[in-house]
Amino acid sequence: MSRLGKKPIIIPEKVNVSVKEGMIEISGPKGKLSQKIFDNISVSVENNQIFIKNLVGSDDKKMRKIFKKTDSLQGLLRALIINKINGVLNPFEKILEIHGVGYKAELKDKKLILNIGFNHPVEINIPEILSVEIVHNTILFIRGIDKHFIGNWTAQIRNLCPPEPYKGKGIRYRGEYVKHKVGKAAIATQK
Repeated sequence: MSRLGKKPIIIPEKVNVSVKEGMIEISGPKGKLSQKIFDNISVSVENNQIFIKNLVGSDDKKMRKIFKKTDSLQGLLRALIINKINGVLNPFEKILEIHGVGYKAELKDKKLILNIGFNHPVEINIPEILSVEIVHNTILFIRGIDKHFIGNWTAQIRNLCPPEPYKGKGIRYRGEYVKHKVGKAAIATQK
């Protein structure tokens, strides 16, 4: 049985939550988000609390497999709803660092332009729900209310030029450790 999935979610004062046709809509001071409700799970809002219930019973032997799956989805849905509530109150932030000689980033209109070692600059359109700030041409602050969307978008940018293990050039998350390898020249002198 999902212990966390059963716990009610307390709705903060500035947040409005409504359940409509298999979707839960969350609005707050920073914006509005929605989350699809999974099959065999019900969501209700009562007394400034959100209750998530598993509609599949655990007693029937035939339904045990389905119950295990919906039991884990109950906890997942609870975590997603909490992330959305936190996002409409305080936006999430990811920080990317660009390492390498001549590597830099700049903003033009609603585009992020990256010079990361290719023979041409890479242009990326910035979605409306995100804001990007660049400090010292090499540090990118990416902010937005949807945690999942920010994570995917920053991962796509990082995958354009992931950090390489010999010199450490590339795009990495702030605080990410890149294990360095010894080059061929250093190995040859050891023999």
